[in-house]
Amino acid sequence: VQLQASGGGLVQAGGSLRLACGASGRTLSIYIMGWFRQAPGKEREFVSAINWSGSSTYYADSVKGRFTISRDNAKNTVYQQMNSLKPEDTAVYYCAAEDGGWYYASIRDGTKYHYWGQGTQVTVSS
Repeated sequence: VQLQASGGGLVQAGGSLRLACGASGRTLSIYIMGWFRQAPGKEREFVSAINWSGSSTYYADSVKGRFTISRDNAKNTVYQQMNSLKPEDTAVYYCAAEDGGWYYASIRDGTKYHYWGQGTQVTVSS
């Protein structure tokens, strides 16, 4: 499956962005989907994940209450609504697909994800 992330940009602190991750080649409905991010000079970190149907979600503590992950399997697309953005949210955001089970230790581990999008830059100015 090929993933394509979009929706990044430059926004002021307190603003909002919505990222989208579209897929081609295979239906996304069979995958757990996650968003990760990597800031300059830092390691990649888990942001959010959603199960196959969208009935369960999981967030990093740093974004809980501000970010919302969702999916539309009919459109083969996963979204991440990001509100109340902070300068520390600045990073390249990646979507990824994983075909394992819904276990927190696994879904927050980037090495468990088999397919990755190319990333979209999010920059939050203070």
